[in-house]
Amino acid sequence: METRVRIAPSPSGYLHVGTARTAIFNWLYARKRNGKFLIRIEDTDTESSDPALVDPILNALKWLGMEPDEPIQYQSKRAQLHGKFVSELLKSGRGYRCFCSKEKLETAREKARQEKHAPRYDRACADLSADEIQKRMSEGLPSVVRVRIPDGETVYNDLILGEITRQNVDLDDFVVARADGRALYNFAAVVDDHDMGVTDVIRGNDHITNTFKQIHIYCALGFQEPNFGHVPLLLRPDKRKISKRLGDKDVAEYGADGFLPQAMFNFLCLLGWSPKDGREIMSYDEILDAFSIGGINANNPVFDEQKLIAFNKDHIKTAPIDQLVMLIAPLLVENKLTESDWVDDSTNCEYLKKVIDVMRERLRVVNDFSQLAGFFFSELTEYDPKGVSKRFKPETAELLANLADSFESLEKFDHTSLEAALDSVSEKLGARRADIIHATRLAVSAMTQGPGLFDLLALVGKDRTVTRLRRAIEFIRNMKPQTQT
Repeated sequence: METRVRIAPSPSGYLHVGTARTAIFNWLYARKRNGKFLIRIEDTDTESSDPALVDPILNALKWLGMEPDEPIQYQSKRAQLHGKFVSELLKSGRGYRCFCSKEKLETAREKARQEKHAPRYDRACADLSADEIQKRMSEGLPSVVRVRIPDGETVYNDLILGEITRQNVDLDDFVVARADGRALYNFAAVVDDHDMGVTDVIRGNDHITNTFKQIHIYCALGFQEPNFGHVPLLLRPDKRKISKRLGDKDVAEYGADGFLPQAMFNFLCLLGWSPKDGREIMSYDEILDAFSIGGINANNPVFDEQKLIAFNKDHIKTAPIDQLVMLIAPLLVENKLTESDWVDDSTNCEYLKKVIDVMRERLRVVNDFSQLAGFFFSELTEYDPKGVSKRFKPETAELLANLADSFESLEKFDHTSLEAALDSVSEKLGARRADIIHATRLAVSAMTQGPGLFDLLALVGKDRTVTRLRRAIEFIRNMKPQTQT
């Protein structure tokens, strides 16, 4: 049988990392078994669902590299199908109408609380005759539909957690359809999963209670049960569950903040699962090759954003250059470092690629680029104050003046020639090589740290380098004595 899995997000908020990770495990499981990955939008709760959130959820999944193998299903469009099977449940005798009022049920719950035991429905309506049911309905009494839970226990073998057992007495005859006929979550999910041919339901371990309820619905409707697997929940650093209600960031925010999708995918995979060889930084193909659902453990991992940043740094180092260009070019425009069509010129594009290659080792997130590499694209406006205090001394002007003259005379402006020229000035003036290097970096980039100096200078180019050196010389000579240390 073809493996078919689904992710079923609710558009009550954006896609947070917990749901994204569950989607990743589903996607990997399907791909590993040459199966299908499906998406169903569970939007029947009109009070909490927002249609405007559907596209952001789908776009976030697409950003992570996961698109459905079949058309997206919308639960709100399947009400007629749900109603059909509610009727089938009633006809089979495995379901029954309950006319008990909210007041009666609340009184029973309050009594149970006072007696300190779990509230249970007393099955007051479980054995009503057909005539009595018809009479109450003709009188306009509202009724919900409950499923009849048999005595005994329920056992299933979880793909991740192994064999799990629950006593049926703990399940109660739960409601599967409202008084207005609309199916509730557990019933609608079973009908939809059956209709979509879902063979494996992989979701968070907070759904285990729902799984026991759904097994009884599958049995009552005569459907073949899927395999169930429950992944550990992602926790916040305060050990509470990742939640949209607590304001945890959605996946799209991480993309906007400069995280790469392959880094997020890789990081989320390793929260609860790990390859046998202990690797961490992995490509999509490497993850897929190593993935096994049996490798998921039952412990709830903590989502550590600092570790995500470390993963992102490593992925930026090896990311395809064209991907980085697509992400960085708009940032240059946004920060007014280039014009909107600047990168369309092939010469400019090649220049940007060279700068990215020089800078990628220093980027935590892609959005760091404009701040760290802005000097490659625009003129300097001010120097790092701490750098000025430490590196721009009165005698530095002479060092930079000699270096500017030497650089200006170079025929080749490459790493080898630049290093030889700086070494020559150092020897000629008896100056420490490190002092010249640090002062030159500050003069040309306005920063105290960055990529290798000679690679930096070669990219900035002879004319801009010499101009910036001479500007720094004037700056040093015009510094007020009291600011010199």
